[in-house]
Amino acid sequence: MLYDLTVVQFSKMLKNLSNILEEGRAFAHHKKVDMEVLLNARLAPDQFNLTRQVQIACDIAKIGVARLTGKLDSVPKHEDNETSLDELQARIASVLDYLSGFSEADFANAAAIHVSQPRWEGKYLMGYEFAIENAIPNFYFHVTTAYAILRHNGVDLGKKDYLGAMPFQS
Repeated sequence: MLYDLTVVQFSKMLKNLSNILEEGRAFAHHKKVDMEVLLNARLAPDQFNLTRQVQIACDIAKIGVARLTGKLDSVPKHEDNETSLDELQARIASVLDYLSGFSEADFANAAAIHVSQPRWEGKYLMGYEFAIENAIPNFYFHVTTAYAILRHNGVDLGKKDYLGAMPFQS
């Protein structure tokens, strides 16, 4: 289950984020707005800009999955120095490639492991708690904020852009 909630959903939403960013590119081109304006846009003065929202969403996906599977040494390094949409798209692609290397078997013990991070000062969450109380909500927060920044700046996006394709059955 944790594989589906993390790898599968993070991958889907990163692809949706990539598509949303491309809508931003098309908007900027059509309106003759420098894409850098959108990349530096933010919803509030004390909130991160679009570029940082994308970087953090990518980090949460790759590091969250690595923590749950005990594979922190395998996490791809990103310097957080992206300044263009193409560089952000490359980062998303790198994380998607990394996530594609995981299988359900990698999560066999994930629910019961202790997960910590330096800023928690020696405290930990169990793997399941870490996934549902930290990694997943944080990931969605940053993807949603990236969506909202573009939407706020006039990019014609809707809920279907955010949700992406659905596995409907008939």
